[in-house]
Amino acid sequence: MTTETDTQGSVTAVYKVSGMSCGHCEGAVSSEITELDGVSSVKAVASSGEVTVVSAAPLDEEAVRAAVDEAGFELVGKA
Repeated sequence: MTTETDTQGSVTAVYKVSGMSCGHCEGAVSSEITELDGVSSVKAVASSGEVTVVSAAPLDEEAVRAAVDEAGFELVGKA
């Protein structure tokens, strides 16, 4: 499980997502997670299946799961 808080109060979490295979997949996942309250940055990497999310406060994993599901992929959990 990877969750870090930096000096400015932002929280960075890395999630594993299965099924991403291309830039379109990365964009779909990033777009859905970006809509969650407090999210300031999302970077999805299809080759590793990792999605790095920077937010103002820790995110509810079920909200992240719902966003990833909406994009058509499966949240495996925190990396």
